[in-house]
Amino acid sequence: MNAALIEQPPTDFSPKNSIKPCFSSGDHPTVLSDIYQEHLNIAIWQRDHDEELTHAVRHFLDQNKSVSKSLTLTPENAYEKLEYTTDGTAPKVLLENMAELVDMYCYLFDLKQAGLRLATLDNAMCPRFHVDKVPCRLVSTYHGIATQWLPNHVVDRSKLGHGSNGQPDSVSGLYAKDSQVQQVSCGDVALLKGELWIGNENSGLVHRSPAMQNEATRLLLTLDFG
Repeated sequence: MNAALIEQPPTDFSPKNSIKPCFSSGDHPTVLSDIYQEHLNIAIWQRDHDEELTHAVRHFLDQNKSVSKSLTLTPENAYEKLEYTTDGTAPKVLLENMAELVDMYCYLFDLKQAGLRLATLDNAMCPRFHVDKVPCRLVSTYHGIATQWLPNHVVDRSKLGHGSNGQPDSVSGLYAKDSQVQQVSCGDVALLKGELWIGNENSGLVHRSPAMQNEATRLLLTLDFG
């Protein structure tokens, strides 16, 4: 998989207008390396879970109604530590998939280890639009609805946090209309560039957790610099 990250050239973003895109997306993992392009703050590997992985995720959720795991992993020990921390309830195909993401993430950013969080959610973890105080976070939703985000050119960053004056994001002036809100799909792997990425101050991806429907469950994996 590491070779797959470098076997294709970066996406060509020759602008057709004055607004440069802040995102890159594609169905090959090489798209994740586009996150190194200065004007991008999200790269999305659009992938669909095959039937085997979908079944494995459902089996895991049947065995684990509530999950909240945080651990530090290396590419070498990821599978073993994930198997241990899930008490042997995660099917092999799910463990291999998560371990592969650890390997890809560490390879892409030249890291010896990464911080992983695996959690089930029945409500929005971060319901307000915000930016992360991290260099770059990997986010992948294995079950349920996935992360929502806003393109740079539609955001009034002065309305983030306390700048909203207590108003909902939809009326505070943070963005103009609901159609501007973008959403990652379940199964996708997204890299979200944060405020601590060198040279990215005041340009971190503005994003939020999606609103959850009644009795819905989300299985979320995130990776951060270890």
